[in-house]
Amino acid sequence: MTMYILDNWLEVLGTVTGIIYLYQELKASIYMWVTGIIMPAISIFVYYEAGLYADLGINIYYCIAAIYGFLVWQFGKKKEEKSLPITRTPRRKYGQLTLCFVLCFVLIGIALTRYTDSTVPWWDSFTTSLSVVGMWMLARKWIEQWWVWVAVDAVSTFLYIYKGIYFYAALYGIYTIIAIYGYFKWKRLMTA
Repeated sequence: MTMYILDNWLEVLGTVTGIIYLYQELKASIYMWVTGIIMPAISIFVYYEAGLYADLGINIYYCIAAIYGFLVWQFGKKKEEKSLPITRTPRRKYGQLTLCFVLCFVLIGIALTRYTDSTVPWWDSFTTSLSVVGMWMLARKWIEQWWVWVAVDAVSTFLYIYKGIYFYAALYGIYTIIAIYGYFKWKRLMTA
């Protein structure tokens, strides 16, 4: 075990950073966006080594989205609000979010199939495409983003076990459970 940790120190560091990020997200802390830059920067290298190219790409997106999320949470609130409020996803946005997911899923899946040596192109595309949607919803502080993360995290857990990235598999297993808890925590925060 010690040798595995030493050989996979970036994976361990990314896992620890991911736990810090999750704690900050549960508390709806704006500082999660700072951690949201560090964790994906580490993960880029882990996913490259594992041949998860769409996950690598989504982590570049996460870095950019973390900057956007920080700006929205900091400056997107009304003057009388202390912070951007947690709200429900507007019904009119569901069609756009679904279209975004489907387009990303198909385009990424085709690209991974044709241009990479990925052994799991469609699963990699699924988690990546759904993550694009989840991150956008998180940046807007829409409570339903938690259900998107439940799906992403559960599938990722099994995908990472299959690819032999065991610390990330454990992290995403924890993420799955915490995402369910996070929904109810944010629901309480939203009504408070």
